[in-house]
Amino acid sequence: MRLISVNIGEKRTQPKGNELEITGIYKLPTHKSVEINKLGIPQDVICDGKNHGGPDQAIYIYGMADYAWWSKELGRELSAGTFGENLTISELESTQLNIGDRLHVGSVILEVTAPRIPCSTLARRMGDPKFVKKYRHAGRPGLYCRVIQEGFVQAGDEVKIERYAGETISILQMFRDYYDNHKSEETLRRRLRAPIAIRSRLELEEQLQRVLEKNQA
Repeated sequence: MRLISVNIGEKRTQPKGNELEITGIYKLPTHKSVEINKLGIPQDVICDGKNHGGPDQAIYIYGMADYAWWSKELGRELSAGTFGENLTISELESTQLNIGDRLHVGSVILEVTAPRIPCSTLARRMGDPKFVKKYRHAGRPGLYCRVIQEGFVQAGDEVKIERYAGETISILQMFRDYYDNHKSEETLRRRLRAPIAIRSRLELEEQLQRVLEKNQA
């Protein structure tokens, strides 16, 4: 596999009802060598720090296999960066990876931590108010990653996958589980044993606490 594109977002506005929202979802490819540190790409704009960015969601990845599916589904070509990803990788299909899998890109090592959960900002970016539902049912969420080894990447770099050897969960299953409001104690504990992102961990810990309190009532 190869790194097709490195995409960097700039602060932009887009309509949100009768108002405007500021977003960094519009990302454009660069052909330069780009630094990746523990918090991602220094030049990349993140406007919603509550839901995006941070050490466990420092880099977002989308694959050309998923782009090909979407292009056929939507009947139009989609350029790299359309989904707001930092790295676009050839042949990559996000549902084939698990939490904890590592991607070696250039001198950088990334570890998969979470699927992307679609939001209304993405729907507005795509110009389709129903896109959140479409994205959910498509089951092609892309990959959020933490940075294990900092370094530099550039379009054309080779990408290798190192499979996680510990207890884990597939990206697709974690994505689907997000929409399940009745997860069992066993399911929650199994998810928490995987090296998931801190935002996901906090949500699951809260859900586990509610399950435990319900079982003790």
